Amino acid sequence: MPQHIIVLEYDRAWPLKYEEEKEKITAILKDSCAGIWHIGSTAVPGLAAKPILDILCAVQSLEAVDALSEGFTRIGYEYLGEFGIPGRRYLRKGGDERTHQIHIFQADDQHNIRRHLAVRDYLRSHETARAAYAELKKKLAQRFPYDIEGYCDGKEEFVRRMEALALDWYSCASHDCPDSALQLPG
Repeated sequence: MPQHIIVLEYDRAWPLKYEEEKEKITAILKDSCAGIWHIGSTAVPGLAAKPILDILCAVQSLEAVDALSEGFTRIGYEYLGEFGIPGRRYLRKGGDERTHQIHIFQADDQHNIRRHLAVRDYLRSHETARAAYAELKKKLAQRFPYDIEGYCDGKEEFVRRMEALALDWYSCASHDCPDSALQLPG
């Protein structure tokens, strides 16, 4: 059965659910964990989102994490390897109606770690971008209620432009860069 795309208003329980999951993940990764963050739309107060928690982990060694895959399986995750992104380990919980996703990168992969954190922090700090992104996601969820590829394709251009703005903004030491208005595509 295809995934049902639902975009909900922000839920203040999402950060609490992240903290609960963070404890479980940290217990599995132990000393291999160099950092763990709540990312994605559920990490942005006020942003409408699919109710799927995205978690970013930085680890000392991806090979060491591969050896820990059974621990993730025990807490309900599918360990899917790189899953289309070289140098990443992707895990999901909940099958087609997933509830959690983990993106694991080696700690020295600053490009991927930085881009996820930059987008999260940019959306937290830029109301115009946050509102435009929420509007786009709601429209796409209505248009593609059972088509995750259509939903993701519809966001691609906007997300790519937002990521570039976020990375530029993130590189400003004080984050005082101006808010560049993002427009909905087309």
